Amino acid sequence: MKPVLDPALGALTVGLLRAVHWMDRRRSANFAGAFMRKVGPLLKEHRLGRENLRAAYPEKSDAEIEKILGGVWDNLGRLAIEFAHLDDFSIAGFETPTRDIITYAPETAERFERIRTSGQAMIGFGAHLANWEIPGVGATKLGVKSAVLYRRPGIPAISDLIVKLRAPLMGELVPTTLEAPVRLARLLQSGVSVGMLADQHYTRGVAVTFFGRPCLANPLIALLARQTGAPIRGLRVVRNPDGNSFWGEITDEVKPARDADGRIDIAGTMQAVTAVIESWVREYPEQWLWLHRRWR
Repeated sequence: MKPVLDPALGALTVGLLRAVHWMDRRRSANFAGAFMRKVGPLLKEHRLGRENLRAAYPEKSDAEIEKILGGVWDNLGRLAIEFAHLDDFSIAGFETPTRDIITYAPETAERFERIRTSGQAMIGFGAHLANWEIPGVGATKLGVKSAVLYRRPGIPAISDLIVKLRAPLMGELVPTTLEAPVRLARLLQSGVSVGMLADQHYTRGVAVTFFGRPCLANPLIALLARQTGAPIRGLRVVRNPDGNSFWGEITDEVKPARDADGRIDIAGTMQAVTAVIESWVREYPEQWLWLHRRWR
């Protein structure tokens, strides 16, 4: 039935996203967040999230863990609506303001100015926090030549729609294929900054520690830094208490670890990246996607 079901599901998704795009984003997001708070605990992923949180925060009570999970589901519901409205967001001070303005601290403005004046491409990493699509959109809105590594959905119609929605907003899209590392290295060498998420399990990855537990991280960021010399920085947005607005951050350069010969150490560098992500998650645990199997 796959040849029949996949196009049908793809068409349904396309129709839903188009319909959502014409709805009021904030009202729709409030509804979707409240809906997922009710429905999420009924799904099997809720149990996985609970197990992950208990292992990461053994000192927290059951009530505290359930409160975090409620926030996780709320965030996920809002994200689904926001995906259809990515073009509605603007960056404070860089373009005509919209209702949905991403703000930032003076430190981030200073870091961006140093990046801009250096003329050097960078490797940006993010995590499944708040709305993890916005940093990719923000780079383009800031006038940065950029490319984003992404994983194609298995259903062609959905994959094509995502590319159609993202491409005008995020610069070049690089799918996760065997050729991706070569393409990303060439882009960096040509002056294009690249971005990717760095908080997922990677079967052939290097061992790192996250919340005191061993897991595997994709070494691509460290490999690209070793090959090109490009600096590494973290990129994130944080959802404000109102649930519908955000502030963004660019971190200081994450200095790569080096071996005795002065070469970039792959595992050590990925541990440094993972430590930044852990600090983000500890700051706003309800905004991270605890529902996936990060530890295996």
